[in-house]
Amino acid sequence: MRYRLLGKSGLRVSEWCLGTMTFGEDWGWGANAAECREMFEIFASRGGNFIDTANFYTGGNSERIIGNLIRQERERYVLATKFSLGMRDGDPNAGGNHRKNIIRSLEDSLKRLQTDYIDLYWLHAWDFTTPIEEIMRTLDDLVAQGKILYVGISDTPAWIVSQANTLATLRGWTPFVALQIEYSLVERTAERDLLPMAKAFELAVTPWSPLGGGILTGKYNDTVPEEGVRLKADNRRFSERNLTITREVSAVAQEIGCEASQVALAWIRSKGLVFIPIIGARSGKQLASNIDAENVNLTPEQITRLEAVSAIERGFPHDFLDSESVRKYLLAGTEGLLDGGRR
Repeated sequence: MRYRLLGKSGLRVSEWCLGTMTFGEDWGWGANAAECREMFEIFASRGGNFIDTANFYTGGNSERIIGNLIRQERERYVLATKFSLGMRDGDPNAGGNHRKNIIRSLEDSLKRLQTDYIDLYWLHAWDFTTPIEEIMRTLDDLVAQGKILYVGISDTPAWIVSQANTLATLRGWTPFVALQIEYSLVERTAERDLLPMAKAFELAVTPWSPLGGGILTGKYNDTVPEEGVRLKADNRRFSERNLTITREVSAVAQEIGCEASQVALAWIRSKGLVFIPIIGARSGKQLASNIDAENVNLTPEQITRLEAVSAIERGFPHDFLDSESVRKYLLAGTEGLLDGGRR
């Protein structure tokens, strides 16, 4: 496995990130402790060092399992966890992004993970209540204390991330170095604003659900899940558009002689070094198959087919600004004479 720099930092992380929302059976699905150890050992044996969890995953059990797995070689791993989501119903301060919840969440995570610091601490989701100044100052204080080393942000509008990093730069506080978003062939709307923003701020991007919640594995190509299947709660994935995309993914996989899931992951990898996909699994076999996507090379023609079938409308103002007439007047008729640009 190769390694990449995490955004504008000097931190070296593996080209795959091990997602651990499936670590623990507390939610009625997922992997038991033995299966988690098998996945962890496969990931580590292949050179993986980047592990992603959250205080909320399986009620905190994901963190406990990881803590047990890495405690003998803690320094070897880049450990990421998150705050934001509430762990105690009925308490208005048990969730959110305010200082009280950040401090409490971090102290609880440190105990469960059996460590005295977190390498990358993620804001899990924007709460639309906490001032950005409060969040960035609190995170900077924790960096100064050595309890966290780097900070990242997940599931947040692009304009808020931009405001946060601009403020951090002006105040001399610690900026976000990474962005976590949902991104896959069936969910490309991040290309409108989040990904251009990440490029402008040189943020690493760690896509979650790169297999579209399982639909891009091809197992639902002909049959929508019946009642009782966990994914039934997310029926938005099972549109005719998405099933058309998955069939094209499966067709490319058949041409190459690999798994459909590997094609979906290879497509994300083709987007550039800034992407570090989060790969989760229920078993060691699934995880090993996902990692093997690093050996799948898509041709330009195959990438074009996948992007054509999954294309989205960029919408306003992107389409407006890309129009021939607007470009003509913006450049005063010299569009064919100008080299360079910042797109």
